[in-house]
Amino acid sequence: MSRASAIILLVFILAASSCSVQRFLPPGERLYKGTSITIQKNKETAGRAKSLKKTIGLAASPKPNKFLLGQPYKVWWWYVLGEPKREKGLKAFLRKTLGEPPVLSSRVNATATAQNMESLMENLGYFHTTVQGDTINTGRYFTKAIYTAQVQPQYRLGKIEWVEDSSALLQLLKRNSETAGLLKTGNPYRFSDITAERDRLDLVLKTKGYYYFNPDYLMAYADSTVGDRKVNLILNIKKTIPEVAKHPYRINDIFVFPRYSLETAKTDTAKVNFDTYDSLKIKTSPTIDNSVFSRMITYRPGRIYSSRQQNTTLNRLINLPAFKFVKNRFEPVKDSLRKDKPYLLNAYYYLTPAKKNSIQAELDGFTKENNFLGTQVSLNYKNRNAFKGAEQLGIKVYGAIETTSGTAVKNNNIRLGTELTLKVPKYVTPFFRIKESFFYPPNTNFYWGMSFCEEMYYLQKIFFVSPRCYVETECATAIHPLAHFH
Repeated sequence: MSRASAIILLVFILAASSCSVQRFLPPGERLYKGTSITIQKNKETAGRAKSLKKTIGLAASPKPNKFLLGQPYKVWWWYVLGEPKREKGLKAFLRKTLGEPPVLSSRVNATATAQNMESLMENLGYFHTTVQGDTINTGRYFTKAIYTAQVQPQYRLGKIEWVEDSSALLQLLKRNSETAGLLKTGNPYRFSDITAERDRLDLVLKTKGYYYFNPDYLMAYADSTVGDRKVNLILNIKKTIPEVAKHPYRINDIFVFPRYSLETAKTDTAKVNFDTYDSLKIKTSPTIDNSVFSRMITYRPGRIYSSRQQNTTLNRLINLPAFKFVKNRFEPVKDSLRKDKPYLLNAYYYLTPAKKNSIQAELDGFTKENNFLGTQVSLNYKNRNAFKGAEQLGIKVYGAIETTSGTAVKNNNIRLGTELTLKVPKYVTPFFRIKESFFYPPNTNFYWGMSFCEEMYYLQKIFFVSPRCYVETECATAIHPLAHFH
């Protein structure tokens, strides 16, 4: 289609939509065409009117339909295609792709939207800002919302104080807030910053043993009457905070269930037949060695609970190929809830073994830049727990045939090979032991490969063997080689 034809078609569609959409609208309804916002700044208000308009516009609702050259072309497609009889099908696909439902004037509540705009500006520190909203009819069947905002200067943070209290919890919150807090004197007042600081403090407490603490237990009182367009913040803990959230917890026992299954959950989780290994209580399993969990679990009984250590341990267990599902829970020790005893948690890890062995066959076709084309058949075997240490063993056997194309002389190649890989979830170092607790488990990869190739070049056979062997260690999301031998 030429450019001129495309333009003619576009003009035709727009003309048709301008004539047709109106007759589809319900009686008394008009099509919403968006908002118009006028900014009236106080002379001391910083910021450009364009930026303030964009900020206030975030609270505008509803979102209008898309227009092209002033016409609601997508609404036209919506009506022309009509309601499909089935949810799936060509008509339903076209209506969803080309069209969109009309946004009608009855959905517009300018007064409520104006109040939302005022609330947004107040949360950003523009106190006493007022917004008036109304609607006007434009064109033959359009409605537009108009808003006028009187924007007052933004307030800034003044004093930031914690209520005086000698409790260990409040003292910890106060120290951390003063040294690493997000709320700083002189910063613009933003309610989102207060919320972010509450969430940050909650994460800090979760690394200090406060397992049952919740960010909703923190409160901030904002005093905007101090003058000079400043807001003083007074931070405190709510009086309704439960007793268990006021105290740090220590780990009592760590239980590991390496053969957990939903079908046999009652017998799998019975607290019998446990081996005590490196302070861990591991249910006896003939398929996996206890040393695996000693390496993967990064904390021990007696330690203060830490969400960071917990997340690290859970991620390391999840990344072991020997297990299909991993979940955990913490449970308070009942006797520890008395004030005369320390607050203790028992940790439970439930691991569902993955299918140990798998075999996969592959058939590939390929071409090369030197006019060779061919096919390769490979057989892949994988063992996800080869030596009871969550080692992943892989064996690959393959054969390929290649031949030339488009040349007078045909050259044929035959290639046979095997590869053996072993992935061990630890550092294999011959003379020393590396103790680590990274977020991702360490791995040592062993590789051995051998390929045999017989190539025919102009009736002359060439036969050669290509051995390959190396070892490397890795950890974290990207590979960080600590040893690489060829």
